[in-house]
Amino acid sequence: MQSVSVVGQGYVGLPLALAASEAGYNVIGIDTNIEKIALLNSGNSFIEDISNSQIQKNLDSGRYKATVEPSFINKSEVILICVPTPISDQHKPDLSLLLQATKMVGKHLFKGALVIIESTIEPGTTRNIIAPLLEKESGLKSGQFDIAFSPERIDPANSNWKVKNTPKLVAGLTDSATKNALNFYSKFIDSVVVCESLEVAETAKLLENSFRLVNISFINELSIFCQKLGIDINHVIHAASTKPYGFMPFYPSVGVGGHCIPVDPLYLANKAQEIGAPAKMINLADQINQEMPGYFVGRAEETLGGLKNKKVLVVGVSYKQNVADVRESPVEALITGLKQKGVQVSWHDDLVKEWNGEKSATLSSDFDLAIIATPHDYLDLTKLGDVPILNTRGSI
Repeated sequence: MQSVSVVGQGYVGLPLALAASEAGYNVIGIDTNIEKIALLNSGNSFIEDISNSQIQKNLDSGRYKATVEPSFINKSEVILICVPTPISDQHKPDLSLLLQATKMVGKHLFKGALVIIESTIEPGTTRNIIAPLLEKESGLKSGQFDIAFSPERIDPANSNWKVKNTPKLVAGLTDSATKNALNFYSKFIDSVVVCESLEVAETAKLLENSFRLVNISFINELSIFCQKLGIDINHVIHAASTKPYGFMPFYPSVGVGGHCIPVDPLYLANKAQEIGAPAKMINLADQINQEMPGYFVGRAEETLGGLKNKKVLVVGVSYKQNVADVRESPVEALITGLKQKGVQVSWHDDLVKEWNGEKSATLSSDFDLAIIATPHDYLDLTKLGDVPILNTRGSI
C-alpha cells in the first residue's frame, strides 16, 4: 500500500489523514506545531468531531503517526498539502503558508510522486505558481512528478457529511496526475468527480463559498428589515422554506467566520479584479458581513439606552456552533466595538476557554445585557436569570 504524507494536521489535514490511514494507506501527518504533534502522538484530539479513540486506533494500527520532520516526504508516493490560505490585513490572498509548505515538499520530492493541493487558491495558482515552484525546489522537470488540485470539503461538527460520503472534486495538470489522484481518493471516498481542468476545480471551490457568503449576507440584511418591521426573521425563513423548489434556507447571525466563507470569496474577487471581471456581488456581500457586528453594537446601545460602563456578556465566541474554532470569528469585531463604546465586556464560551489573553466568564445574572453570538448546544441560558438578551440569530 502507498505511503502518504499529509502536510498540515488541522481541521482539514487531520480528518483526511485518518481517513486515508483507515483505508490502509501508511500515513505521516506533518505539521510545524510541536505541541499539536505531541498531542496527536499521545492519542489526544483537538478537533471536536474526531475522538481520542479514533486517533489512538490509527496510531495502534501502525498506519498513522504525526511528526514535524519533513524528510518523511521523500518516502511518500502521495503528498497532500492542507495548510491555511488566509487573507491579509489588506483583505488580499495570503499564500505565505502554502508557499512555505510547497518549498518544503519540493526539497524532499522524488521522481514519480503525486502532489495534491487541498488548500483554497485562486484559479491558475496550481498551474502557474505551485507547479513551477515544485520544479524549482526539487530539481525535477515537468512530467517527472504529478500534481493535482482537490479542494477540501470539511465541515467541522457536521454529523451527516464526513470525508467518506462528501463528493470530492479532483483535477490534474496532466491526464496521469488526474488518474493517479482519482485512484488515490477512490480508496476512501465514495464519489470522486473529475473536473475538466485545474482552473475549473479551483474556481468551483470559490463558487461554493461565495454562494454561501452572498446568501448569508442577504439574509442578514433582510433580518435588519424584519427587525424594523417587528417580525421574526426565523418565522419568515420557516414560511419560505415550505416551498419545495427554488429556495434554500440561510440563517441570520452576527456575521460569517471560519477559514472558508469570509475568506474564499475574496480570492475570487481578487482574481476578478486582476483580469478585469466584475465582482460587485461578492464585494457588497463582504461589506454587509463586516458591518453586522457594528449593527449589533447599535442594537445593544438601543436596548440599554447607552453603553458606557455597562456590563455586557457576549455568549459564544467561536465562529460556529459546537466548535472551538475562532478563526475569522465576527465576534471579535463585536467585542471590539462594544469596548470602544466604554462597555465592560466579558465573554462566555466553555469550548474556547481562553482567547486573546482572556478566559471564559461564568454564565450569571451579574450583567446588564447578554448578547447571544454563537449558541452552542451545551448552553443553559436560565443561568442568566433576568438579564435582557439580544439574540444575533434573529429574535426581534
